[in-house]
Amino acid sequence: MDDRTRPVSEAAGALLPPAGLVRHDWTREEIRALFDLPFPELMFTAQRVHRERFDPREVQISTLLSVKTGGCSEDCGYCPQSAHHETTVQLEKLMPVETVLAAARDAKAAGAGRFCMGAAWRELKDRDLDMVCAMVEGVRSLGLETCMTLGMLTQKQANRLKDSGLDYYNHNLDTSPEFYGNIITTRTYQDRLDTLAHVRDAGINVCCGGIVGMGESREDRVGMVHALATLADHPESVPINLLVQVEGTPLAGVAPIDGLEFVRTIAVARITMPASMVRLSAGREEMSEEMQALCFLAGANSIFYGQKLLTTPNPEPDRDMQLLHKLGMQPMR
Repeated sequence: MDDRTRPVSEAAGALLPPAGLVRHDWTREEIRALFDLPFPELMFTAQRVHRERFDPREVQISTLLSVKTGGCSEDCGYCPQSAHHETTVQLEKLMPVETVLAAARDAKAAGAGRFCMGAAWRELKDRDLDMVCAMVEGVRSLGLETCMTLGMLTQKQANRLKDSGLDYYNHNLDTSPEFYGNIITTRTYQDRLDTLAHVRDAGINVCCGGIVGMGESREDRVGMVHALATLADHPESVPINLLVQVEGTPLAGVAPIDGLEFVRTIAVARITMPASMVRLSAGREEMSEEMQALCFLAGANSIFYGQKLLTTPNPEPDRDMQLLHKLGMQPMR
């Protein structure tokens, strides 16, 4: 029996652990082999893994608010909020707590189950910690899950955020260790891993993923998934972002990634991190309904809902609900 006549997913079978088992010892060779699977076989395998733990009809709805915009001292090549780049993003101070809570109430009324707050900082300063913790406490009191992304944290800061009731902390690895220096020079890969360790040690759930379409190779996408899938504990949420090109940033004009390659990345993330929420994150404004549907079939089960993701566009909420309705899907309860 040759490869063309074998049962679907037999070629992937040797790579997969028994149902219900989560592996942390993935090799790059194994992850590369998943990327190389024929597309129908990869999709079938990802969907099978997805159904072992999740209802394939449900999508978690999260909302992301920029609580402090612009002026970041990092030089991330994709980010319009960096002070190193000339973009149209204007510097804004940290929002008042009540303004954040009003946005959270609106998000809950629109169907969001998690409210994420992002600040354009290299690192959280102790002087801002009280206000940030008040935001967490206020959002939690509304019955929403809370998530924050504030840059690097010390262990003491992570512990304080945990005490305030923070559910999730987002800190992306962005790309592979090898490609990282092409994108960011003001913070090391180890800096990111150290912050993730502080978050874990504090008992906060980890939200950590990356960005594709930054000019990286498939091998770099293999390396990014490998870095995530070999963490001692997989991130509870894994956002996979499609680069949103912004005029004035160094990555404006980079050749876009092929849509099916993006779907492959979603599928491989699902297979290697079977218990994680895989979030179809930035870049959905540029995706067709058909491409988003393929991403859901590949195992994505979380989206950001609302008109903006920090400073970049996102599909109108009505469009998202219409798409879920077309697909016979629904917000996760």
